Amino acid sequence: MSIFTPTNQIRLTNVAVVRMKRCGKRFEIACYKNKVVSWRNKTETDLDEVLQTVNVFTNVSKGAVAKKEDLIECFGHDDLQKVCTEILNKGELQISEKERQNQLESSLRDVATIVSEKCINSETKRPFPVSMIEKSMKQIHFSVNPKKNTKQQALEVIKRLKDILPIERCMMRLRVVTHKRNKDRLMALACEIESQAVEGEGILEVIMSINPGNFRAVDELVGSTPKSQLHVLSVVEIEDDASGD
Repeated sequence: MSIFTPTNQIRLTNVAVVRMKRCGKRFEIACYKNKVVSWRNKTETDLDEVLQTVNVFTNVSKGAVAKKEDLIECFGHDDLQKVCTEILNKGELQISEKERQNQLESSLRDVATIVSEKCINSETKRPFPVSMIEKSMKQIHFSVNPKKNTKQQALEVIKRLKDILPIERCMMRLRVVTHKRNKDRLMALACEIESQAVEGEGILEVIMSINPGNFRAVDELVGSTPKSQLHVLSVVEIEDDASGD
């Protein structure tokens, strides 16, 4: 008894499916996982790296290949590469519930990280840990919108968190005294350098402004260098309707 696969069926595994409906018919393409997003944000430009096969299906999971006449009717031609590209650009990415949940959790953490980087506790004048922001976001039942800009969502979160946390969006103005060998690392962490001077024995004194998210790195740098000092001179609140930069 011979075993064969019908010519209109192609079996694929570990697939990310992108689907498009046109002329009342369903068309699907089979892509490699994690490559669809890379293609759409233009970090991947090689179509062969995205598609598992240059073919159009009516049902990827069943391996059912679309008919040539259906492609001509619905797309105006049967050029598989062009049809695949159109579906890849405009179709809907099909993901499992587990993958969807993982994406939402990742997006939630991204938003929480932005909030932590741009805000402080108005009582302690120190940044909130990302884990505390995440917990508070869940407490106010904030739902991440995967189609919305994360920075804009972070601004929305900050406004809502003010109901339960002493939070404010700000810049931190610091005075740092440390060895001059730390200069490049400090410059990389600063948003603005107000003044800098090197004194005897290679001691560097810097007045600088930073995003709150960089405070821990500055604090650890100072703490690891003998005779270093760190002083928070002030915090300058930023209006919540400012851009997400």
